[in-house]
Amino acid sequence: MENFMIGQYGKFDYSKFARDFKENFYGIEACLFENENDVEYLVAEAEKGDFNIGIHFPLRFGISRLRDPQFLSLDEEIRSNTFNIMENEFIYIKEKQVNPKYILFHFPKPVILDETVSWNNWRFADPSEYVFESQYRLEEFKKNSSFLFQWLSEKGRQYNFMPVLELDALNQYVYETQFIEEQLGLFPNIRICLDLGRLHLQDEIDTKFSAMDIIKKFANFTEIVHLWNVRVNENIDNRHYPALPRLKPEDGWAPIEKYIRQIKLQNKHVKIMFEHRSDLISDKDLDECYSWINDLLK
Repeated sequence: MENFMIGQYGKFDYSKFARDFKENFYGIEACLFENENDVEYLVAEAEKGDFNIGIHFPLRFGISRLRDPQFLSLDEEIRSNTFNIMENEFIYIKEKQVNPKYILFHFPKPVILDETVSWNNWRFADPSEYVFESQYRLEEFKKNSSFLFQWLSEKGRQYNFMPVLELDALNQYVYETQFIEEQLGLFPNIRICLDLGRLHLQDEIDTKFSAMDIIKKFANFTEIVHLWNVRVNENIDNRHYPALPRLKPEDGWAPIEKYIRQIKLQNKHVKIMFEHRSDLISDKDLDECYSWINDLLK
């Protein structure tokens, strides 16, 4: 379990830390802390417990209107302002001596959507978080993404962190071309996060999309796996439910075992970040979750 992580969102939650975090875990992924004291608690506990810190951008709540930076916006002013916000947060993180192993960003943002798919069950905080393919040409995607990769690679070296791109809703620009793999080859300090709940959801609502194909395509480049489950039938329910062996794919749950085995086949060094609601299950079930995933990775 030395590659396992838990998330801390909004604050450093000591009760969650005591229940969910185990002594040999790799670290904690932090996001949207509302109080600077919680940043200090995180740093102090990491030093005391000798574990690593990852950041799901941003570390602090309220530095921008939306959580996810819109670095691919078609609006040049928004794009420029986004990069300024990001760098200011990097400066803060360095000044507070957080020393994160990685900083993670949703990609692409805004997401580029296939208009033939119903995205009603995809959660967007704001209409500006998505744009349709007909509004965003492949050439523009390549140009703006190329700039992002170069910029993030440079900032990662300057501020001493690994940039990680968490794949959000995806369209043909990502899954039908080799462009992103080429960028990852050009900038090897940038890595990928595979979100298994998100992959399962798109697999169920988008007939052109294959979660397994995306896993095979990007597992070699993956640093972090966000692990949670969701049930997709006529309705979508139990988002961010913990992954448990009793949750069967034939009942609409994600085929977690299948996903994990494929990732392990290609990459034995991924970190598993449990992005689930552990409060929904008992201590016994939580231990079963950890043990099951650990066994799958052996």
